[in-house]
Amino acid sequence: MWEQLVELQPQTGETGGGISRDQFIDNTATDILKRIPPVYDIDKIRKKYGLDVSPTTVVLLQELERFNRLISTMFRSLTTLKRALKGEVGMSNELDDLSRALFNGQLPSMWRRLAPATKKTLGNWMDHFYKRNQQYNTWINESEPNVMWLSGLHIPESYLTALVQATCRKNGWPLDKSTLYTQVTNYQNPEDVTERAHQGCFVHGLYLEGAGWDSKNNCLVKQNPKELIKDLPVMKVIPIEAHKLKLQNTFRTPVYTTSDRRNAMGVGLVFEADLFTTEHLSHWVLQGVCLILNTD
Repeated sequence: MWEQLVELQPQTGETGGGISRDQFIDNTATDILKRIPPVYDIDKIRKKYGLDVSPTTVVLLQELERFNRLISTMFRSLTTLKRALKGEVGMSNELDDLSRALFNGQLPSMWRRLAPATKKTLGNWMDHFYKRNQQYNTWINESEPNVMWLSGLHIPESYLTALVQATCRKNGWPLDKSTLYTQVTNYQNPEDVTERAHQGCFVHGLYLEGAGWDSKNNCLVKQNPKELIKDLPVMKVIPIEAHKLKLQNTFRTPVYTTSDRRNAMGVGLVFEADLFTTEHLSHWVLQGVCLILNTD
């Protein structure tokens, strides 16, 4: 509803700062262009790893290909828009949609199609975009992060699947009889983790919706008043053989990309996390408890 109200505001005249609409859009486009990184040389990165390519490295290369498409589209569309504002080229429907989105502080539809699902405004999305680029840089130039920021991946479930594949290869487990088990740690910040997990990985950036989290007893508790979401501590994801997984007093919590949860086709569900509880499972089902990777 708020997005529709924003669309109804006047699209001509001067903004509150006393500059014209076209000048405001041009300034916004210039600011974004300054923050767009160069595309990644995937062939060079692939040669760096040689023939020893792990499943998680394959995920990195796929992520970079998608990120490059987004970078190229952003750069090309903003450059063309700046020319259109000067009258050097015609203003197409796509450029008109782009200019309207920049003016209203919304994510342009042509960028949204190439980015992970999100409900963020343009400013928050640019911060998210910048953090994604930082994680990719760390992964390439240093090593795979000790704590993976799942929200920074275009398809986070592919990374979790790669973890299972790598562990199955290492231990000789059948892939179709292996699964994931999660454990919430006592690390409140990813900087507290100083070494990689021996099996699986640490992940962060998960938000609990519909319940609270007791860090002392590591269990689900009643949600505090006026607290819609709760930051979850760093979580450890552990691949395990399915027949060895015996869980008690554990709520299988769905993890979604955004607060939209998932559509009728199931798109939006990433995986299911195991959260300890002292309440009956039906209590949390009725509360609609879930984890999300992105806040609005």
